[in-house]
Amino acid sequence: MRRFFVLAVLLCVAAPLSAAETSQPAAAVPTEADYYPIVSLPLPKDLVLEIGAITLLPKDRLAFSTRRGDIYLVDGAWSEKPSLESVKLKLFASGLHEVLGLVYRDGVFYATQRGEVTKITDTDGDERADRFETLADGWEIDGDYHEYAFGSDFDRDGNLWVALCLTGSFNSNSQFRGWALRITPEGRVIPTTSGLRSPGGLGMNAAGDMFYTDNQGPWNGACVLKHLVPGKFVGHPGGFRWYDDAKNMGPKPKEPDSNSRWATELKKIPELVPPACWFPYPKMGQSASGIACDQSGGKFGPFAEQLFVSDQSHSTVMRVALEKVNGHYQGACFPFRAGFNSGNLAMRFDGRGALFVGGTNRGWGSRGREPFALDRAYWTGKTPFEVHTMKAERDGFTLTFTEPVDEKTAGDMKSYTLQTYTYIYQSSYGSPEVDHTQPKITKAVVGKDGRSVRLTVDKCVEGHVHELHSAGVRSKAGLPLLHKEAYYTLNYLPK
Repeated sequence: MRRFFVLAVLLCVAAPLSAAETSQPAAAVPTEADYYPIVSLPLPKDLVLEIGAITLLPKDRLAFSTRRGDIYLVDGAWSEKPSLESVKLKLFASGLHEVLGLVYRDGVFYATQRGEVTKITDTDGDERADRFETLADGWEIDGDYHEYAFGSDFDRDGNLWVALCLTGSFNSNSQFRGWALRITPEGRVIPTTSGLRSPGGLGMNAAGDMFYTDNQGPWNGACVLKHLVPGKFVGHPGGFRWYDDAKNMGPKPKEPDSNSRWATELKKIPELVPPACWFPYPKMGQSASGIACDQSGGKFGPFAEQLFVSDQSHSTVMRVALEKVNGHYQGACFPFRAGFNSGNLAMRFDGRGALFVGGTNRGWGSRGREPFALDRAYWTGKTPFEVHTMKAERDGFTLTFTEPVDEKTAGDMKSYTLQTYTYIYQSSYGSPEVDHTQPKITKAVVGKDGRSVRLTVDKCVEGHVHELHSAGVRSKAGLPLLHKEAYYTLNYLPK
């Protein structure tokens, strides 16, 4: 024992600390909170406010709905230091049924309840709803726990969309469960897309195309973002029986073969739409939910027109950068912000640099410890060093960055690692990652703009998630990436 002690002393004497090490601690590497702080809005302790949807109102007001069937008006949501005195809630409506869609237009709220879309109006100006009108109720419910109905904002044609979870999240015992429907301004119900399993949210991209999140389970190997294309099928055959009631959809698609792969079934089923973006489970979360598109024109930072997706289980918000390849959406997801106070469900950008996030653990549990929450994330004006986009090439990928890169590290192939995998397309619950490959990055060339890198890869694999880690890359200022991970869903190589 004495020998080891003497050796340790000698080593310390032989390697004294430098003056810089003793007097100048290394600068701290920035964290998510340095760029996007989270402000928690206080909610009265005597109310259970499990938020299901959020919408914007005139005169700097918000409204949110709850799964328990209430709608509240909110003043003071933008308070710099919110308190129970500065943030005021007023009950607008109650007695509804699990409102998971809420949008306001021309003095009218449109609430997607479990059994209908309802027009709700305050006719006498006392800020309390007094007229409730059924706009549409062209689907069935039977009281099953899983029969959620998520509602959208108005699309470019003035329609609302409703995404219906399967009964039991496995099959379709009630009409149009597992379907997306469009509701016209007149209340006509249009069966639109089949193949949904267990939606967690609806939202449009900057082009106005509608997407929804689906959760791991039968026919979904992991949580996923999917494009809702009218007349098409997005993967779960449990709702096929309702094609007889949807004459506008044409014939029922061929049923997919279980224990197959998405790439295989896409070649056999013309109506099948490929997943736009997988969220590897549990690396990126375990319960994908709300969708919001940043249309603030840069007021929320460098990610204008990208999609943000919340995760209920991990209490996080993810970022998604999509592109169209061979006529279909595909792209990469990135971590964005962790640390929200409850299980994130609903989201809403305010258009001027804030993202409101409503949370509930709903008995499911979440990393956020509160049973429910209303949080506001905002941009400080500092730009994080991130991979901005990851785009597919015939022989690799082009990365763009939010800040100029250090050419030495960004141009070094050793700064990157890449693997691929896919999921079993099957009727059983979920899937492990399968069919792994280890493509070799053969070249990394920094673009003339100083903000992009072209990675040449010896073998990209269609139908696989390409998981890229860029741990060695540094910015020109010497910072590492805030998030080194990117997960690109490569359905097709560009032609």
